[in-house]
Amino acid sequence: MEEKLLIGISERPQSIWKWVVLSFQHVFAMFGATVLVPILTGMDPSVALIASGVGTLIYIVCTAGKVPVYLGSSFAYITAIQVAGSVNGFSSAYVGLMVVGVIYVIVATVIRLFGSSWLKKALPPVVVGPMIIIIGLSLAPIAVDYAGFAGGKGIEVPLVALVTFATVVLVSILGKGFFKIVPFIIAIVVGYLFAVILGVVNLRAAFEDHFFFEMPNFDFIGTYALDFDAVLMFAPIAFVTIAEHIGDHTVLGEITGNDFITEPGLHKTLLGDGIATFVSAAIGGPANTTYGENTGVVAMTRVGSTYVIGLAAIFAILLGFLGYIQAFISSIPQPVIGGMTIVLYGLIAGNGVKVLVRARVNLGKTRNLIIVATMLVIGLGGAMFPINQAVSLSNMSLAALVGILLNLILPDTEAKQEELAPKIES
Repeated sequence: MEEKLLIGISERPQSIWKWVVLSFQHVFAMFGATVLVPILTGMDPSVALIASGVGTLIYIVCTAGKVPVYLGSSFAYITAIQVAGSVNGFSSAYVGLMVVGVIYVIVATVIRLFGSSWLKKALPPVVVGPMIIIIGLSLAPIAVDYAGFAGGKGIEVPLVALVTFATVVLVSILGKGFFKIVPFIIAIVVGYLFAVILGVVNLRAAFEDHFFFEMPNFDFIGTYALDFDAVLMFAPIAFVTIAEHIGDHTVLGEITGNDFITEPGLHKTLLGDGIATFVSAAIGGPANTTYGENTGVVAMTRVGSTYVIGLAAIFAILLGFLGYIQAFISSIPQPVIGGMTIVLYGLIAGNGVKVLVRARVNLGKTRNLIIVATMLVIGLGGAMFPINQAVSLSNMSLAALVGILLNLILPDTEAKQEELAPKIES
């Protein structure tokens, strides 16, 4: 079922230089968000980069290279890490994140033993479609803010974003051959050069205080006392991110024409994600999660090769040690990222609409309309249900839970009426 892809999941690019460029495109897509999490929490960005690369390779091994997923730093645990770090120190945060990884493995084992057919009933298209739309549109404010369209950033910032956005669109539509599948790389180059001309990027400041080789500040397990005080803060979030995991794989499945929940199986994808998070925390990094930015790249370029994802992971590991390369990527300004993500996040939301259309979900039915409408309002309206001081169900996760419950509870009376109509007529 890989007819939608220009380069299939199990295929390698025809030449080394194409392979390298396609992989760097994924590095650029994930870099900003992956290093932002450690910046916000006080962890080491270089360790986060290395952890994302190692975690992605672990995931590829666990899924037998059948899913083109890149794992980056998870935003879901930021508050818990900040609270644990300020109260008990990062050792308690690391232990909490390792426990999250163990929870993933336990859930994966349960699914392997008892199957995942129940997911088909719990997650029909009327629930999955809005879930995917929420994943994409909930990221929209980030893209708009980065692009400078929220105001307060002068004229240069939105100009750079517009040039980057226009480059992505024009190359995607008018590009030929290989250029058509690397629109984001071209957009980054064009947007970056334009940002330098407008003075948005200061090249001297970007590279000062950096060296060619820099050793990250690892915190290896065993070098500190294991502190379990913060486990209760982290454990509930695991079930929130498991819901996101299912949503992200459903999105990618729609993009590539594959059912990853069935093959290689949710138990294998959760296992890879869980082990990756455990290993990341064991070396002093944040939790890993599937990245919508990289899913957007697959959607735009139609390149789903796990060989491309794997090489991107190796590049991420190297970047954690290469100071100048890391400095360059870190200096890519927000409006360049914003111009690209306007397209990337919109593509994810668009795939949610396609789920509803392809499944021919009848929104003329009151039941279906209530489920979709409720999920969209909760998911995009900032709804929140607190679990404890640091943990809450919110946005997509809360919307997914509400959608699943409504689908199970609300009776399909209109369908029954349609079944009875022919009998009455006869």
